[in-house]
Amino acid sequence: MGRAREPKGRIPVRFRSRQYSLEERSEIEGPEPVFRAFFMEVEMQEQFMHRALQLARQGWGFTNPNPMVGAVIIREGAVIGQGYHRAAGQPHAEIEAITDAGRNARGTTMYVNLEPCTHWGKTPPCTDAIIDAGIDHVVTAMEDPNPQVSGRGIETLRRAGVKVTVGLLEERARKLNEAFVSYMTQDQPFVVVKSAMSLDGKIATRTGDSRWISGLPARTYVHYLRTGYDAVMVGINTVLKDDPRLTSRLGPFRKRDPTRIVVDSTARIPLEAKVLRSSEAPLILATTTQANQEKLELLRNSGVQVRVFPGPRVPLADLLRDLAKEKIISILVEGGGAINASLFMGGLVNKVLFFIAPKILGGRSAPSPVDGTGIAQVAEATELRNVTFKPFPPDMLMEGYPHYRKEATKTCSQA
Repeated sequence: MGRAREPKGRIPVRFRSRQYSLEERSEIEGPEPVFRAFFMEVEMQEQFMHRALQLARQGWGFTNPNPMVGAVIIREGAVIGQGYHRAAGQPHAEIEAITDAGRNARGTTMYVNLEPCTHWGKTPPCTDAIIDAGIDHVVTAMEDPNPQVSGRGIETLRRAGVKVTVGLLEERARKLNEAFVSYMTQDQPFVVVKSAMSLDGKIATRTGDSRWISGLPARTYVHYLRTGYDAVMVGINTVLKDDPRLTSRLGPFRKRDPTRIVVDSTARIPLEAKVLRSSEAPLILATTTQANQEKLELLRNSGVQVRVFPGPRVPLADLLRDLAKEKIISILVEGGGAINASLFMGGLVNKVLFFIAPKILGGRSAPSPVDGTGIAQVAEATELRNVTFKPFPPDMLMEGYPHYRKEATKTCSQA
């Protein structure tokens, strides 16, 4: 069922996009100058919300498990206060913006990309601060998917006499906090599979050489991605072949290493592997009862967090649920074809980032980004939705969201 159209002559309280159909435009009454003024007002509102989204983005990688939130306070078309949530446990964006505006906040409009919270956590409720500051109007991009908040913040503000508008640039706001939304609604981390491949779909040559398929801009961007995700995950084959550090090496400008996760059912990881000694960030080894217990004890003594599952292989769905309980809400998978195939087979991948390099490698035995037995018919393929392309010369990044058939299983495992 479609959304009910607003009565004629009223400015809608929910905006989904800057694109309006001719039919929608024809419903706005008044002479042409009024018509133009309405859309100029909408565009200005979107600019303010866009600024809030820009501010929110600055907290990427530091706010987890909280969402990224930015806020701006407007008086007569000018920004008089702004702020963003810098890190978990620090003041929320609304408080930062109110503090920045000071006494001038009374009688203003606040733009914030997520519904203000109304519960006590590590910080007090933002709704109380908004009401006490005397803000007249709050424009929020979306309701908070957190069950502790969802709708309650909006209701609290309205009961206090604050006008609340919901839905401005909602799609962009959801994309910004897609990991948080997934974590709150699916109770598991947001899983992103990243891979770099040649134009003919190879992630390495027939001899296993893969340095470097993608160029420097793409590889630098991957280090930036690592600073934003809670964890980076690989399978044991990647550790044995590439001996990666799985750290972010961007220098002093943005230093944050993610939690590293190695899926290794029999604890084949070498004790001299770089991932064991390259960072102070936590390292989780997901293994099974088939692993050598003495070696697991050595790994524990060296600071590795060992997770042991029953059976011959690690059940990836169970692993993800356990990681969610530890408030790991986003995972960047940088493994090879085996672990990628297991995740896709289980319908556990939420997003795909594939870098495609203008190179031809060839070779029947050269590995591809998704291994396994594969499918029998093209009609069985997992399709990507909302696909976008971004250049990282000379490479191209394809981003998309898998759409799984109902037959997809959740009982996958990884050797």
